[in-house]
Parts: sequence; structure tokens; C-alpha cells
Amino acid sequence: MTYELSDFITTFAMAIVIFFVAIIFIRAAVKILRQYERAVVFTFGKFQYVKGPGLVFLIPFIQEIVRVDLRIQVIEIPVQDVISRDNVSMKVDAILYFNVVNPEHAIIKVQSFVPATVMLAQTTLRAVLGQHTLDEMLSERKKLSVDLQEILDNQTHIWGIKVSNVEIRTIELTENMIRAIAKQAEAERDRRAKIIHAEAEFQASQTLVNAAQILSSIPAAMQLRYLQTLTEIGAEQNSTVIFPMPLDLIKPFLELMEKKMPAPPTIMPKVAPPIAVSEVTPVQVPPME
Repeated sequence: MTYELSDFITTFAMAIVIFFVAIIFIRAAVKILRQYERAVVFTFGKFQYVKGPGLVFLIPFIQEIVRVDLRIQVIEIPVQDVISRDNVSMKVDAILYFNVVNPEHAIIKVQSFVPATVMLAQTTLRAVLGQHTLDEMLSERKKLSVDLQEILDNQTHIWGIKVSNVEIRTIELTENMIRAIAKQAEAERDRRAKIIHAEAEFQASQTLVNAAQILSSIPAAMQLRYLQTLTEIGAEQNSTVIFPMPLDLIKPFLELMEKKMPAPPTIMPKVAPPIAVSEVTPVQVPPME
């Protein structure tokens, strides 16, 4: 009876050991990868192949895997001190979007692809922005972002990484520079306002000249315009209206009066009679003693 009990305990213990060994073996031999994951398989430390997603079977204690996430990663580039080409100091930060397209190169070619990509983005951001002026950074931010994306994509291509986008988020300036930019913008608005006002005056003068030429070519048009002005003044119900009489209205009457009036007689100027001048005998004056 004692012998049977000891055999049962030994068998039960062995079953438990085998069960745990089987669990460890299965966990080491079977891996489950999600849809966005890939497994870089190494056999005795040597690259074998890339597997996934789904079930991946390995040789326990001989093969090992490194999981790689293929989703787009969003990394915030820390604030960088940048000096522009026109010697303006500023602080710039950006956002980096990238993903792994070649898991083999991302694991083998670089030690840690995420920190490496972020550090490369920091140095490239300072180098690219330092080649442009402040006005270009503020007005051509989209173009600078595209340039950064292309440069980073070309450099990280050998790592199996695709940089999809780089967005320059903020550009912080000093208070003195902000005031200087505000003054510059105000002066630019004043310049535009003066130019627009001058162009309006020029167009108005051209229109007035054209109107004057049309009215001078047709006298009746001038009279109609004059009567229209009187109508507009009369609509205001003023008690007294003083307006000049146009010469075109009374000119025919003046011409008619000039024709009917006789010509004035010619008056000859009176000439004074000549004055007779008598001869004067000179008188000798004796010298004084």
C-alpha cells in the first residue's frame, strides 16, 4: 500500500514537471505576432529571415526573434536653439513621422533606430534652418518642412526607415525681435495703403478727364448735367440755393444783343495847338568885384 502511494506521488510529480517543461517549450517555440508586427529571426545569432504576422514557430533555445513595429511613430523633436542666416537667434521644435519599411535593416544596420532617427532629425533641423533667413522661416514653413523630410528620408533609407513627414511646429523669438517684426509689418501695411490710395486717385483723375472730354464735346450733355445737379440740390429742401448761371445758357442771348446794337461813333482825339516860342536875347552879367 505504501509502495503504491509512493509510485503515485512520483508519477504525479513527473507529470507536473513534464507539463511545465512542455509549457516552457511551447512558449519558446511558438510566437504570436500582431498584424502590425514583424519578427526578425536569428539562428545562433545569425540572421535567418523575417516572419509574421500570425503564428511563428521557432526551434527552442536555438532561434530567437526581435519584434519590430511597422506602425507610423510620432516623435516630438525637442526644442533646438537655431541661428538663422541673418543672425537671428530663435528656438524651434518640430514633429517627426516615420515608420519601419525594412525590419531586417532596422535591426541589423543600426543599434536603436528610434533614438538614432530622433537625433539625426535634431541635427538636420538646426543645419537646414540655419541656411535660411527669418523671413523665409516664417513665410515658407511648408517648403522647409518638405526639405527636412527629403533630407531625413534619404539618410534613413539605409536603416530601413521611411520618414513620411516633418512638421515645424513653433518658432519662438525674443521680445525685441517680435517688436521689430511688428514695426516692419505696420510699415508694410502703411506702404500698401498709400499705394492703393495713390492708384485710386490716379484712376479717379483719369475718369474725370474722360468725363470732361465727353461733356466738352457735347454742350447739351453739360446742360443736362447742370440741371441734374440742381434737381439733387432741390431734393434736400434747402431754404436758399445759390448757384452760378452757366454761360452756355445765356450765350445765345448775348450774341443776339450784339448783332442788334449799332456800332458806336468814332471819336477823333483833340490835338493841342502849337505853342509859339519867341527868341530870347542873352543878357551879359558883369563880373563881381
